[in-house]
Amino acid sequence: MSYYGSSSSGGWGRQRVEYGRTYVVRPKGRHQATILWLHGLGDNGASWSQLLDSLPLPSIKWICPTAATRPVTAFGGFPCTAWFDVEDTSVDGRDDIEGLDALAAHIANLLSSEPPDVKLGIGGFSMGATAALYSAACYAHGRFASGITYPITLSTIISLSGWLPCSRTLRSKMESSHMAARRAASLPILLSHGRADEVVSYRNAERSSDTLRSSGFLYLHFKSYTGLGHYTIPEEMDDVGKWISSRLGLDRSR
Repeated sequence: MSYYGSSSSGGWGRQRVEYGRTYVVRPKGRHQATILWLHGLGDNGASWSQLLDSLPLPSIKWICPTAATRPVTAFGGFPCTAWFDVEDTSVDGRDDIEGLDALAAHIANLLSSEPPDVKLGIGGFSMGATAALYSAACYAHGRFASGITYPITLSTIISLSGWLPCSRTLRSKMESSHMAARRAASLPILLSHGRADEVVSYRNAERSSDTLRSSGFLYLHFKSYTGLGHYTIPEEMDDVGKWISSRLGLDRSR
């Protein structure tokens, strides 16, 4: 079922978005959770599917889509794989709300066919992490920016080296209803960031965490790594795996 456009396309302006290949890592044990993982700018789903497949998380199915190739303002209009347009990788940058909304709907479409007893999560790196946080806001608010009802229930959000989009309006959205406040307070979110990140500054991660907490996302864990730049390391991914298993109550053994 499609909730916005189609399961393989959305819209930037009036243009159709043709997403790239989606890579799927099947669970090696009992299927308890499905996590959709979004790559960073210029990357693809293949690289992350290989890394996620190596984690000792046999109960998780990973869905790793690839973004469409499009002009990116931050690169002077040079085209590369990007989930939405971006001018500045900070909480103060212009938000491509239409692009973020279309992507959030695409994510929901991809997760909507999972079994009803399976827990659903969204994670990502860099702009993929930003998209995951936008989806968290849509889920808590109960609808996309377009006004369409958000169709799935999320059990976890993982943000690695990202930033919070639409931060100026988040608090008012979460205060719009008691249901939004309850969903926000009960959604487990992991924010993970390197203190030496040269692309998305550590200060942006701190500000993102502060804004999320002040907006009612109280089930939030902020983990920092000294000396880590804009990439991931085994220690961080091990912490991600432990955090997911603990929050979702998953089997760790193969």
